[in-house]
Amino acid sequence: MNIVTTEEKQAKLDEIAAAVIGRELSLEIAKSCLNPVPGEGNPDAEIVFIGEAPGKQEDEKGEPFVGASGKFLEEMLQSINLRRDDVFITNIVKFRPPNNRDPNEEEIKACLPYLLAQIKIIQPRLIVFLGRHSMNVFFPELKISEAHGKVFRRQGKVFLPLYHPAAALYNGGMRKVLLEDFSQIPAILQTLAK
Repeated sequence: MNIVTTEEKQAKLDEIAAAVIGRELSLEIAKSCLNPVPGEGNPDAEIVFIGEAPGKQEDEKGEPFVGASGKFLEEMLQSINLRRDDVFITNIVKFRPPNNRDPNEEEIKACLPYLLAQIKIIQPRLIVFLGRHSMNVFFPELKISEAHGKVFRRQGKVFLPLYHPAAALYNGGMRKVLLEDFSQIPAILQTLAK
């Protein structure tokens, strides 16, 4: 197995980001969005967080999870002694759908190779889904209400579905659930030998 350096990983991630930013997909949302959002973070991250698609603020800045949901995500990261630059944060779909509508199947299918390439480069020990939409791309059979906070394994990878941080903004009770689920991450990582 050839060891890939952090610099080589970053270069490969930069290539993917350039393809996303270059709007190489012939998708309407790739043309209509302000700024594509390829994802960002540590190329050696142990954890990759995957949301659904950029929202309004992400579209304006070209960065993932920068709005109120992103602030709560940062707070949850701090609760387990991590920062944004320790992890990699991205979305299934790299372009904002108009009016924050859910991405359609064509958009998900077109963007998925970018995400799979990012995961392959980073080789995280844990993949965390932020919300049911990203979870259902990989596990269409699961319901977030039953799956959140539980570990799933598939094709040699380890996944942890969580409610989307936005859920806590609309429902105070969800905040506690999210923080509890999130607090398991260090223990999960300890059980995963690299």
